[in-house]
Amino acid sequence: MPKPTKGPRLGGSPAHERIILRNLASQLFEHGHVVTTVTKAKRVRPLAEKLINRAKTDTVANRRIVNRTITDRGVVHILFTEIGPLMEGRDGGYTRITRIGNRKGDNAPMAVIEVVTEKVSSKAPASAADAKAQINTATEVADAKEPEVKEVAPEKTEGDAAIEHNTLAENAAADAPVAVEQDAVEAEEKTQA
Repeated sequence: MPKPTKGPRLGGSPAHERIILRNLASQLFEHGHVVTTVTKAKRVRPLAEKLINRAKTDTVANRRIVNRTITDRGVVHILFTEIGPLMEGRDGGYTRITRIGNRKGDNAPMAVIEVVTEKVSSKAPASAADAKAQINTATEVADAKEPEVKEVAPEKTEGDAAIEHNTLAENAAADAPVAVEQDAVEAEEKTQA
């Protein structure tokens, strides 16, 4: 006995639901993103990901399988020539759903579903041994750098120390009247405010 699909039913009949999902997937590939309800975005995501996975390998068989779902030849061409090669290094997660708030009128939660175009970031090491090897190579590279040369200050004599002490005392004495004047100016500003 035929059973209805699990989850939300879009459009009423199963045929109408399939048409809605095909059209959403087609528009997603043509424009790169589609603004729709969160429910429709969640329902079209698996279909779009399966089609993109087929488009990663451009064969006649894969084109025919995709043509069963997407009947627009221009969109199929975009899928196989632009989107498929872009996703070559990616194992999944070809689409992204971002919620954008509720629609004015019926307050339906809206979302943008888009094709992810960013490059895949480098993967984390698969095992602890790989992680340890990466850390070891990083420390070897750091050790291979030229050693830093420290400058040695010339030794001070008693005469130099006395001169330095006198200049510090003169600087402190010169700064003292300025500090007193600044305190007076701040006090006047507080009284005026």
